[in-house]
Amino acid sequence: MGRRLDVRLETWPLRDAFRISRGAKTEARTVVVELSDSPHRGRGEAVPYPRYDETPEGTRDEIEGVREMVEAGLDREGLQSALPPGAARNALDCALWDLEAKQTGRAAWALAGLEAPQSCVTAVTLSLDTPARMGAAAARHAALPLLKLKVTGEGDLARIRAVRENAPHARLIVDANEGWTPPMLDELLPAFAVLGVEMVEQPLPAAEDVALADRRLALPLCADESCHTRADLPRLEGRYPMINIKLDKAGGLTEALALAADAKAMGFRIMVGSMVGTSLAMAPAALLAGLAAYVDLDGPLLLARDRSPGLDYDGAIMTPPEPALWG
Repeated sequence: MGRRLDVRLETWPLRDAFRISRGAKTEARTVVVELSDSPHRGRGEAVPYPRYDETPEGTRDEIEGVREMVEAGLDREGLQSALPPGAARNALDCALWDLEAKQTGRAAWALAGLEAPQSCVTAVTLSLDTPARMGAAAARHAALPLLKLKVTGEGDLARIRAVRENAPHARLIVDANEGWTPPMLDELLPAFAVLGVEMVEQPLPAAEDVALADRRLALPLCADESCHTRADLPRLEGRYPMINIKLDKAGGLTEALALAADAKAMGFRIMVGSMVGTSLAMAPAALLAGLAAYVDLDGPLLLARDRSPGLDYDGAIMTPPEPALWG
């Protein structure tokens, strides 16, 4: 029997509204791909992102556009040229990895030539809000080892102070989601450093990060919206010491692994992140955790419910995926 492709849209309500500098959301809309050859089944989940002009419906249509090739046996290598980087290619790529793992009886990490993944600490994200509300959220999470704070520019120093006062022992990283202007770098970064912030993610809009070129700053910066694939790395040298690898940006685990290898060879540090999705979206990204200085795969903790089976989280400690979930 040949390979069969199924693609569907799913909606997962969030536990609370999730706010970043560009807006708020109350649900995660995902695209799930299943590839089966009866008896084996491989799955992948993508989270289309409006920032990159993606929608769930458009992503589904992209996948449907290559159905004939996929069902005829398109492999991961061929997929890299069949679709551009983005959510559609990610869902298919991860499903192909999972299908091969099930067909061969070998774990996806072994197929990728990686060490077996271990339990790791993931950052736990505090949504953008008023200083008082972010401080209250920090108090609820004060025992966790690593908090990631969503900020936006105006009022950010008060937000960080409120979080630090309520979570005095937690390590802190910050994500501005392109919400700052260049003058804010000199204004905010030194004050953040005093408060124990370790790193700031994507402070400036991607189109404006030329302002970072060879600039000495009080804290290291991490490229997120500015870094999708290996092709972005040369432009980022001298601007960012770290990149955030997300499978939905890279277009799947295949490109993410290649991006990680090239980034390390060029001297970049690595963060592995994700959009807000279920454990099925986090599981392939978890294979990169051993390569990363920071892991930010807490998406399922933001959902009102996760799929079952899902990843196991003990506070901020994330356990690698079981084969029943993925890989």
